[in-house]
Amino acid sequence: MSYAIFRCKSINTLNDLSHISSHNKREKESYKSNPDIRIEDSINNIELVKCNKKYREKFYEITKEYKKEHDEKMKTIRQDRYKTFDQMVDDSKSCVADEMIFTSGPEFFKDMTKEEILRWANGCMYFVYNDLGYTKEQVLHSVLHLDEKTPHIHCVVVPLVKKVR
Repeated sequence: MSYAIFRCKSINTLNDLSHISSHNKREKESYKSNPDIRIEDSINNIELVKCNKKYREKFYEITKEYKKEHDEKMKTIRQDRYKTFDQMVDDSKSCVADEMIFTSGPEFFKDMTKEEILRWANGCMYFVYNDLGYTKEQVLHSVLHLDEKTPHIHCVVVPLVKKVR
């Protein structure tokens, strides 16, 4: 019998977001913390939502209107309360992004073809858009890792909330 695994973890600083980027995009030369990663098989990983930039750069793209609003507000604030956009994001003790991981037990993927695994992955992304309510613009990156013992998806989203006035 197989089981589904869905984990969601908050990313609270821009620095943490940068570290997750290098892991998910397999930009490191080796992974001592995870010996299950077969770096030579990383070429088989599939980007479900592409991110051709560092996560931090893409975060700034997604939040550019928020930054513009913040910068305007800072023009009229007392100097001792002034914060850059980065300081405000990191000091807010809120969520910069969420990383969702989707997987199952190894028996679920046993004997599955790459096409069947991709169909499962697309079903997970359907869940992200239609059940969790994230828009395509909020998804920073989503990648299906096939270079470890068990296939899994890392999906990083920016939970934007518009103020109700």
